[in-house]
Amino acid sequence: MAEAQTSDILIIGSGAAGLTAALNLADRFKVTVLAKGKLNEGSTAWAQGGIAAVLEPGDTFESHIEDTMIAGAGLNDRATVEFVVENAPKAIARLTELGVPFNMDGNAPHLTREGGHSHRRIVHVADATGHAVQVALQTAAEAHPNIRLLPDMVCVDLATSKHEQRYSGAGHVWGVYAVNRETGRVELFTARATILATGGAGRTYLFSTAPRGATGDGIAMAWRAGARVSNMEMMQFHPTCLYNLDVKNFLITEAVRGEGGHLLLPDTGYRFMPDFDPRAELAPRDVVARAIDHEIKRLGLDYVHLDISHRGADFIREHFPNIYEKLLGLGIDMTKEPIPVVPAQHYTCGGVVIDLDGRTDLPGLYAAGECSESGLHGANRLASNSLLECFVFGEACARHITEHWEDLPPPPSIRAWDESRVTDSDEEVVIKQNWTEIRRFMWNYVGIVRTTKRLERAQHRIRMLTDEVNDYYGHFRVTPDLIELRNLLQTAELIVRSALHRKESRGLHYTLDYPEMLPDAIDTVLVP
Repeated sequence: MAEAQTSDILIIGSGAAGLTAALNLADRFKVTVLAKGKLNEGSTAWAQGGIAAVLEPGDTFESHIEDTMIAGAGLNDRATVEFVVENAPKAIARLTELGVPFNMDGNAPHLTREGGHSHRRIVHVADATGHAVQVALQTAAEAHPNIRLLPDMVCVDLATSKHEQRYSGAGHVWGVYAVNRETGRVELFTARATILATGGAGRTYLFSTAPRGATGDGIAMAWRAGARVSNMEMMQFHPTCLYNLDVKNFLITEAVRGEGGHLLLPDTGYRFMPDFDPRAELAPRDVVARAIDHEIKRLGLDYVHLDISHRGADFIREHFPNIYEKLLGLGIDMTKEPIPVVPAQHYTCGGVVIDLDGRTDLPGLYAAGECSESGLHGANRLASNSLLECFVFGEACARHITEHWEDLPPPPSIRAWDESRVTDSDEEVVIKQNWTEIRRFMWNYVGIVRTTKRLERAQHRIRMLTDEVNDYYGHFRVTPDLIELRNLLQTAELIVRSALHRKESRGLHYTLDYPEMLPDAIDTVLVP
């Protein structure tokens, strides 16, 4: 194995959080950014909606804070919410400087409204904001001489004190071991500071709007290295994913409801959301997702309808050009007919515990974005706060590293990856079978509505699969698929354990055995 590749700072993930951190560090430090696939394959480029910020006259930070706290069912950390909300306008200004072409209304950004928000405060680039943000950040990173971008590097595990040539139990993180997809070999990357920006764990579920690579890698690696994780039971399901058996994972943005779309029963055209919540289609996502799930199960439906055709063809084509074109290619004209939709896993609200500087429990390890649990989202993420969190915490990590650089020791000698006792796998079918099984039982037993019995069934299956996967991992050379399977299983175990621990229904965690919400909001914190 080659010598360790060392840089000042190592960032795992090339989406909004990772590239924001890189750009804030690169003027002073040498930065290496690892991406699991292509640089633009993460969740950022998939984000349709926009970025929440107080920019409208009459809107206030306090209002945005309260909307976030209400959506989060009291589980948010107020100091974190204030920190993120108050830094939002500056984040928008920096993105504008980078060339993100936000839709304008005269001299001011055009603002849309989404569920749970009391004001119009979503800046956007039509219905493809994430793509525009990814392009701007990636273009700037590729142009910076101090940023090294490495695609197709699949991280196996964090390199910690126990991997030092002279073993230590100090728990310091010195970098990561990663499989190079091109060579199939494990390479070692070391740095004084490592930032996890690996995204969420959506692919733990059968139906998800997340990209293929959202397998909980950062959360699983941090847990195995000794970091706490929190609120993993708070898995957000987006209410409106296109129901199409050929095109899975196509999201119909929240903004369609924000701009007047109605949810209807397919057979009768009955608008059912006012029966569930006075805010109707503008209720927070957990309420809308549960309502749709209820109607689908009650009536034995495959989907419900989302209809915005009453707003007129010109309005729809102007506000939702990408969705309109995509649906038209599938034979659905959203200017004339409703869209068939189902809920799908959408966002991981829990993750690795961090503070306001993005620091995890482990020295030398930071985290930002969907893999982290900062206290911003609580029991349910408010629409369009997710990209915002990436920018604010990506910058926070960079700021803390810069200010405390002299306190970060250079990495010691780390042992090379040992492949002396393993062989190439002879049965890849085992990986595919286990992957499918996890996603199916997680959807059926640990989905939008839960029961203790269902959760225990999931836990039983996870224990059996863990023995199988650990045995496989110990005998065969690591591959990208095996790494992802191992992380999916670890993440599923954390979700189920957290869900069993919470004896109430709050936000995204809804259980028929404990339908009431307890008076005190307490985080579910798991300690390795």
